[in-house]
Amino acid sequence: MIQITPSMRILLAVDAVDFRKGIDSLAQVCREVFMTDPFGGAVFVFVNRRRTAIKILMFDGQGFWLSTKRLSTGRFRWWPSGGSVATRQLQAQQLQLLLWNGNPDAAAPMWRPVAAAQ
Repeated sequence: MIQITPSMRILLAVDAVDFRKGIDSLAQVCREVFMTDPFGGAVFVFVNRRRTAIKILMFDGQGFWLSTKRLSTGRFRWWPSGGSVATRQLQAQQLQLLLWNGNPDAAAPMWRPVAAAQ
């Protein structure tokens, strides 16, 4: 079972990838685009060109997990624009928002200072 915890490193590919790619091809994208070892335990998130589906690749110590979420209607509304950066880092709650077709930038911060009682 895939379990994504707040301590995990989550990397999102800004540019779309060819969704005909499987585990080995996406692992190669992780090496070339993310400049990260896919065996390192990070969670890698990819989108297709039409933004109707997301793939998540992760290594759990024994093998790779490849999960796909395809929307039944519509497209993912939020995705970072290209620019000069090929990847973006997300927090666990931001990934959950993204998977529910929400805006990860609107997520509440993970830690908030507690005001002193008056």
